[in-house]
Amino acid sequence: MAVKFWLRCGLIVCGVLLAGTAQADFPSVPKETYEALKLDRSVEPKVLYEALVKRYLDPAQGAGKGPLGKYWEPIPFSKYLDPLSFYKPPKTVKDIATRKECVKCHTDESPGWVTAWKKSTHANLDKIRKLTPKDDIYYKKAKLEAIEKNLRSMGRLGANEPLKEVGCIDCHYDINTKKKADHRVDLRMGTANVCGTCHLQEFAERESERDTITWPKNEWPKGRPSHALDYMANNSVEVYAGMPQREIADGCTMCHVSQNKCDGCHIRHEFTAAESRKSETCFSCHNGADHNNAEAYSLSKHGAEYQTHKHKWNWNVQMKDARAIGGQTIPTCQSCHMEYQGKFSHNVVRKVRWANYPFVPGVRENIATDWADKRLDAWVKTCTQCHSESFARAYLEFMDNGTKHGLDKYDEAHAVVEKMFKAGLLTGQKTNRPAPPPGITDGFEQFFQIFWSKGNNPAAIELKLFEMAEDHLVQLHVGLAHQHPGGYTYTFGWGPMNRAYVEIMDETTKLEEAMAVQGRLAKLEVRTASLFDLDSTGAKLSLGGLGGGMLLTGTIALAAWRRRERNDR
Repeated sequence: MAVKFWLRCGLIVCGVLLAGTAQADFPSVPKETYEALKLDRSVEPKVLYEALVKRYLDPAQGAGKGPLGKYWEPIPFSKYLDPLSFYKPPKTVKDIATRKECVKCHTDESPGWVTAWKKSTHANLDKIRKLTPKDDIYYKKAKLEAIEKNLRSMGRLGANEPLKEVGCIDCHYDINTKKKADHRVDLRMGTANVCGTCHLQEFAERESERDTITWPKNEWPKGRPSHALDYMANNSVEVYAGMPQREIADGCTMCHVSQNKCDGCHIRHEFTAAESRKSETCFSCHNGADHNNAEAYSLSKHGAEYQTHKHKWNWNVQMKDARAIGGQTIPTCQSCHMEYQGKFSHNVVRKVRWANYPFVPGVRENIATDWADKRLDAWVKTCTQCHSESFARAYLEFMDNGTKHGLDKYDEAHAVVEKMFKAGLLTGQKTNRPAPPPGITDGFEQFFQIFWSKGNNPAAIELKLFEMAEDHLVQLHVGLAHQHPGGYTYTFGWGPMNRAYVEIMDETTKLEEAMAVQGRLAKLEVRTASLFDLDSTGAKLSLGGLGGGMLLTGTIALAAWRRRERNDR
């Protein structure tokens, strides 16, 4: 009896311990990530976090200056774009401060930061604990409890200790520390791994993009294109590394920093979730010549309706409740791209098929594979939140075929200009084509040519061809994808592609005609030279014939007439 009693007590204790053990089993994090990290879903948050950070900080996995790092050096602003690589605390500020002193000082020094922070959830955790089911943001109460479990697993919170606040010192020195922070030594920028300490689920979701975007024949490197590796994609580009105009090069970096930081979407220091759920959050990066998603969406029927009705919607509710509770009637960037099989997460690439750039070799062929069909089905599920399945499939087919028409047009122009390049016929190709800076590989129709030029490198027709692909073809696809007819038919896309095609063909024909004339002139010069070379056999035969005699007689008569005319003067 005594043995059974103690055995029963032991089982109860074990059960309590197991019940209190936090697990990092986040359903929103795909199995591919756990497999890539060689982890079971039952691991504690600390184990998942450490595995994610180990990979995140690994230069071989995309951290740091990249494979072309020897060709470029950071400029002062680089420390804010890649803090892990380049940020160093300022030596001019000598304060050693507590968390309260941080807030007090920055209220004077940078009041905008403090004002935003005071409005944030970070500064008002006690209010979150007092929420009731009637509150729109009641879900944040469970989120806070999950964060506290994460921190306890990592040894940053005591067993029954609540997280009182997240202030300056937590993000910029150490989370939940009781120590003072030395400005000259301890200060750090809030990089993604710092945010991930508390927001482990969201960090893991974002990092899972590395694992879920894989290409059948390595048309793109694994994990790209994605937010998780966007900085690696940036500094691995030859022209980025080779350009001496670093401020211009870092114009790309200004957007390619989601890998490094979270404040591209969650604007500091309020970090409001409601703001990050609006399409405008995406617009500042996803716009422009080679990815005009903002323009295409804004000018579509979806975008027009969004602008009309967005003020009526409740942005505080979770995205899964945006329609039923929040009143959202029109898709946003987030409601389409953050959704996968009815669930929402920070992984936005699980449905990628065209990857925005149709001209990438092999991407077109993927569209007719099982790989793409599974992703197509996922898009159909997204679209059928508002449309019928037949409509969704018809339009997605419409988009694919329209994109292929653009590819056909580009391919034809490409073949023509490439033929000219191989023949050495581009303007200045053999006389005035300087080599690009070190680190950049020269060649035909290269990405570097839209940012770097010298002499006739690139030739105008070559650059026009590249813009046809990088800009106009992309705009055609993006316009189709976002249902903006003018964005793929007339104003952008097909219209400019057609104009570029006409200009390319026009220049090609002019060159061919000029070459034909040069060829005929060259032959005529050879014949004329032979005619007056009296030592040549051909000339002797010509002069010996009737025509030669007539030409010789005419030449002698013409010479005599000119002498007589001069004498008469």
